[in-house]
Order: sequence, then structure tokens, then C-alpha cells
Amino acid sequence: MTALLGYMPKDYYNVLGVERSASAEDIKKAFRRLAHAHHPDKKTGDEAKFKEINEAYQVLSNPEKRRKYDQFGSAAFEQNSGGFGGAHGFGGRGGFGDFSFDLGDIFGDAFGMGGGRRGQAPRGADIQADVTLEFREAIFGVERDVALTKTISCERCGGTGAEPGSKMKTCSECKGEGIVSHIERTILGNIRTQRTCAACQGEGQAPERTCGMCRGSGLDRGRKTLSVKIPAGVDESDTIRVRGEGEAGPRGAKAGDLYLRIHVKPDHRFSRDGEHIRSETRLGFTQAALGAEVEVPTVDGGTVLMHVPAGTQSGMELRLRGKGVPQGSVRGDHFVTVRVVTPEKLTKDQRRLLEDLGLNE
Repeated sequence: MTALLGYMPKDYYNVLGVERSASAEDIKKAFRRLAHAHHPDKKTGDEAKFKEINEAYQVLSNPEKRRKYDQFGSAAFEQNSGGFGGAHGFGGRGGFGDFSFDLGDIFGDAFGMGGGRRGQAPRGADIQADVTLEFREAIFGVERDVALTKTISCERCGGTGAEPGSKMKTCSECKGEGIVSHIERTILGNIRTQRTCAACQGEGQAPERTCGMCRGSGLDRGRKTLSVKIPAGVDESDTIRVRGEGEAGPRGAKAGDLYLRIHVKPDHRFSRDGEHIRSETRLGFTQAALGAEVEVPTVDGGTVLMHVPAGTQSGMELRLRGKGVPQGSVRGDHFVTVRVVTPEKLTKDQRRLLEDLGLNE
């Protein structure tokens, strides 16, 4: 098709980043991804790009309009372009005309658009705390008390935001729906968006008298101590999620989560290598040459006897099976690096005996 003078055809497939053979589901997925990325409500949003994406989706998601687009290009939907403008395009007012569409079915709750459903009160914020463990505590697990200062539910009203004894009434702002709608006229037509009602936080009800302590928020600041079970095998910088122990949500909404960042104190005797433990032991020249049974400390506490075979060289690793880090029902191993110590001072008799042996390489 020959392009009209001064008219630049639009490649809707390219706008959505899909092939011309893309399925309806592929087109919808591409639209959702791009619309989320460029939505004007986001700090990184781009209104112009968002409208362009919407324009492409409105055509390609409709089988009849897509068929016309594949045959005639975007000129089929431009007024005065020689295509299907006016009554045969999207409307007689130019561009997309005077139609409206609801973004709720596309975005769901991502931007507070309930799609006709009652809004949900915002969830409480997630919080993070640091926990420092001894080396053995990280290996075998421990129960640890964690003290937090955070947002909690108001003790006076129990998080409802209502003065004790006060009844709840239908919210006057959203008429009990929990959401409020807004119509915005754009070059795409009338776009209806929905937001969680700020007056009732999406509950659809508000107290007749607000709590005198929290002033209706249902929230307060307080200190709470949790007893948290740290599982065996955690390591430095691991994060443990404790559900529902973050900041409380307004008016009894779901609380956020607590994330515990693990720090492990070093132990001069041991080091960690994933599920394995490593350490070193010193052997005398005779022990290494003739073999021996030596006591080796382990993370279990105390020592175990380790067999050193004859002819062991300095730097060799010997394995203690099942003495490493617990991993479910099994444990890693403990690798012991041997350091053969050469005596610095010898008596005359010792020197003579060694010379008689003639242990040259």
C-alpha cells in the first residue's frame, strides 16, 4: 500500500514488540508488560508511550480491527487518511473517537484498578532486621529473640480505627464499594480508572466515631519481641522471611513481612565451604611418615579420632564424612588439611638417626 503524502503509517506490531503472527494471548501479555512499565502513575511512566501502547492494543486485540489493519495498515483508523476514517473508523471525531474502555481487566490490582471489585486496603510495609549468629549457631540452628520497633495495631481500637463502642457505617465517599472511579478524557477517548478509596482504605465502611488514640488509622508505634527459629545451615547474608511480622496494615489490613538478614561470626578453627567444613591440623614428621591416629576438633564440639595414613604429605586433605553442615536429613563433610611440621632443632642423636636413614627424595 502506497503511503499518503505527509502520512506516516504506524506499526502496531512493532509498538507491542510482537510478530505479525502473534496470538491474541501473546498480544495481551505484551500489552500488560509494556503498560505496567510505562503507566503514567509510575515514577518512571511515560504518558505518550502509554497512549501509543493502548492505541496498538485496541486495534490488535479486536479481531475485526486487526483484520482491517493487516489489510490496510493504520490508515484504516485515521480520519481523512483515505482509509476507514469517520463512520467506518473508531468514530467521527477523529483519532480513536469518543469511545471509552476500562483498564481494570488488564491491570487488575497492580495500579489499584479493581475492575469493578471492591478495593483492598493497602498491605503493611515489609521491614528488615539484622541477626548476628555464632558460627555453630548458623550450622545447627538456634532460637533467637528479635526486638523490633515498628508500626503495630492500635491497642485501643484493635486496629479497626473506630472508637470502642462506635458502630461502622457505609463510607460516604465510595458508597460502600471500597473503590472510586475517575473518568479521564484523552486522545484515546474516555478512560475509566479505579482507585482504592482513601477515606475507608478499601473497606467500604467507616467508623461513626474515630479512635481517639490512633485517629482512625488503626495504627500505633510500639516495641515487640519475637522468638524466631533460625534453621540449621544458614550462611552469611542469607535472608529469612517471617510472614506477617512487618508493619501492621491500616484498619486491620494484612501486615507486611519481616526479613531477617543473617550475619555469622567467624571461628578461628573452622571455615565454611557451602555444605562442607574446612580446618587444618598439624602433624609431626614421624606421624606423617608412619601414619597415626590424631584428635581433630569438629563443629559438633569436642574432638574425633582421625586416621592419618602413612606417607601423608603436607597440604593433603583428609575427609571426615558426615561432619559438615546439615542439609535436611543429610550432612556435608569436614575436610582437614594436613600441615607437616619440620622440627627446627634436632639433638645430635636425632640428627645422626635421620642421616643414617638417608631419606633423600
